[in-house]
Amino acid sequence: MTSKTQEENNFQVLEERINILESRNLFQDDIIEQLSEELAVHQAQIAELKEQIQLVANRLKDAGSLSSDKDEIEPPPPHY
Repeated sequence: MTSKTQEENNFQVLEERINILESRNLFQDDIIEQLSEELAVHQAQIAELKEQIQLVANRLKDAGSLSSDKDEIEPPPPHY
């Protein structure tokens, strides 16, 4: 009988370990899904910020070319 009791005990231990592993797996799956969603949000924000930086860079470039064109059209005032 000790052998049968030992087998039942081993079975219960293994079943408990499997339950623990399944629980961890579900938790990790949930965390991975949350991180994936957060990553998608961050990637969208980065893309938007890149577009905004490009717009600012273009405006600065245009403003710089406008001011250099203005200098060529109008000579600086004479110094006193």
